[in-house]
Amino acid sequence: MSALWTSDEIAAAVDGVASAPFEASGVTFDSREVEPGHLFIAMKGEVTDGHNYLDKAYAAGAAGTLVETAPAGAPHVRVADTVRALNDLGRASRARTNAKVIGVTGSVGKTSTKEALFAALDRAAPGSAHRSVKSYNNHTGVPLSLARMDRDVRYGVFEMGMNHEGELAALTRLVRPHVALVTAIASAHREYFASEEAIADAKGEIFEGLEPGGVAIIPYDSPHRDRLIAAARPHAAEILTFGLGEGADVRATYVVRGPKGGTLATACLPGAQLSFTIGQPGAHWASNALAVLAAVHAVGGDLALAGLALADLGGLKGRGERRRIRVDGGEALLIDESYNANPASMAATLKVLGDETVDGRRIAVLGAMRELGQETDGFHAALAEPMAAAQVDYAILVGPEMDALAKALGPTMKMAHVADAAAAIGLAREAIGPGDAILVKGSNSIGLAALVEALASGKS
Repeated sequence: MSALWTSDEIAAAVDGVASAPFEASGVTFDSREVEPGHLFIAMKGEVTDGHNYLDKAYAAGAAGTLVETAPAGAPHVRVADTVRALNDLGRASRARTNAKVIGVTGSVGKTSTKEALFAALDRAAPGSAHRSVKSYNNHTGVPLSLARMDRDVRYGVFEMGMNHEGELAALTRLVRPHVALVTAIASAHREYFASEEAIADAKGEIFEGLEPGGVAIIPYDSPHRDRLIAAARPHAAEILTFGLGEGADVRATYVVRGPKGGTLATACLPGAQLSFTIGQPGAHWASNALAVLAAVHAVGGDLALAGLALADLGGLKGRGERRRIRVDGGEALLIDESYNANPASMAATLKVLGDETVDGRRIAVLGAMRELGQETDGFHAALAEPMAAAQVDYAILVGPEMDALAKALGPTMKMAHVADAAAAIGLAREAIGPGDAILVKGSNSIGLAALVEALASGKS
């Protein structure tokens, strides 16, 4: 098996000088992630400098490092700027591959759709699909994900995020996708945008990097559909829409909750029809699945195997993972949505909670939604309606921003409002009982992942 990168290839890609020959099997800029054979990129950030961790990287087995200041007697490639070098390495990886490349963005569902799409493509070509890991979707995560792509893969799936105008344009020109997919538009990062239309325009930047003959995939049911289509037209040879509405190119004609908690669906595509199961419940997952099928179709993948992959797909940690946890007297269902939150995703997951068949109560632990700007209070207060529709029996609201929701709920719902995640742990453990379903969701900065782990482990 050939190396991911040789020192000569790295030096040529980044305009650097190699101190000695070496071969790298992986790439990282986090010294905690270094494994034997990796290339460690010593980047200078606002808080720390990767050069301070060179000894740790070599001790962990790094084959070499990418540096601005050369370490004595250790294999490395020296450059003037390691941040620029990371981008150059990602650009070189994209240039050498013959893979079909898919870029994924959207206000909600990016990571879940990226993971589902990877699973679908890997099912058809085991070991020949690559994707960005975790939520590596920003100005450092995207080039790192590119740099990690093996030269011989058949498919590359890259998540791209943004919270300011122009950021996505830069990322998509680095990725140069053959297929560019927008999952949905919602008021995420609203603090930085004057309107939801402005968010749609920023997401539409993904089409600017499309390769000649490229395909744009757009949510048909979005109120911003026509705006996205207009953004795609100058760059895309083909535009595919997906959704439930009559007229979508990839359309679900049948969607029902499955007997074991997932979703049963039938989709019509150009020249094909597929009946399949989605491992996860909820209308948002039906939408994600249609987007995945549209992308698989666009790259000429195997739709039947994609359907099987969607059936096997479990929830991601922090993004819908479902666990049965022990409580006094039996078990309860824990739905972990602790990684992020915005008004659209809150409403979608509250509906999932409401659709859950329970022997006990429905409990919602909701953390504040961040980066919503001047409309923060209104967005939080508006959650009262989906909470009522979900028939939530007890709510624990976390963070000062949740004061608006607490006032909107008033005496209509049993609830507690606390300042932080630490204060919520004891309340959640005390509240949950056998047969209950508990949803935990909030912006990642609230720290509700700690509450999830406390409930799952039985620790207070």
